[in-house]
Amino acid sequence: MMPASSATLHVVATPIGNLGDLSPRAQEVLRTVAAICAEDTRHTGQLLSQFGIATPLLALHDHNEEAIAGRLVARLLAGESLALVSDAGTPLVSDPGFRLVRAARAAGVRVSPVPGACAAIAALSVAGLPSDRFVFEGFLPAKAAARRERLQRLAGETGTLVFYESSHRIADSLADMVQAFGAARPAVVARELTKLFETVLDGDLEALLAAVQADGNQRKGEFVVMVQGAGDDEDAKVAEGRRLYARLNEHLPPSTAAKLAADLSGAPRKALYGG
Repeated sequence: MMPASSATLHVVATPIGNLGDLSPRAQEVLRTVAAICAEDTRHTGQLLSQFGIATPLLALHDHNEEAIAGRLVARLLAGESLALVSDAGTPLVSDPGFRLVRAARAAGVRVSPVPGACAAIAALSVAGLPSDRFVFEGFLPAKAAARRERLQRLAGETGTLVFYESSHRIADSLADMVQAFGAARPAVVARELTKLFETVLDGDLEALLAAVQADGNQRKGEFVVMVQGAGDDEDAKVAEGRRLYARLNEHLPPSTAAKLAADLSGAPRKALYGG
């Protein structure tokens, strides 16, 4: 199908820390488009000033994207090329932009990626966990009950799990992962990737939780948490049994909940409940 316009919406990855990761191609695109749609114009303005780029900025974020997507597509259809960036990394990966990209594609506008940094992929590349299959979950729910329910649903997943987490919830999230996945599940916590205080910690979940709790510096910055998937059929059965037990225990006595969860999942009852 012929494009409806000669213009292009460029989806441009920006650095997650090290400014050297903004590619020459990305710089050229950001210089030459009519405008740049940015999650936070102040933040992106500071980035652009480092490279002498003076392209006009337009705010596009979760609260206004649906309202302005149509106007932006109209500009594209009129022949103006635009760029889409997020505060850091690849747009749409736990960041705004999905509605604009969908609207542009529906209108027949060419949408082209300008690849670069992505925290999830960067973390996975250095984690030493299986990466042939992985599940990107982004940010977990902020509320504890919803977070624990989400993790319980993921306990039987066999691919490596990848999460983003903030500094004020990292310890609580790791504690909830210990409960959902078991203390011995291998995991990696990557912090402040490509920045001055970058750290990548590996071990089992219990050890990682202890390390984060013991060192205040390990509770600062931006985090990617990766958890190895349930390894074999027996691990998957236990993970599913724990998920079922957690739900059933909300309504039934613990011993009854454990018996039902064991019967339904095929997991040993003693792995679910000590009574």
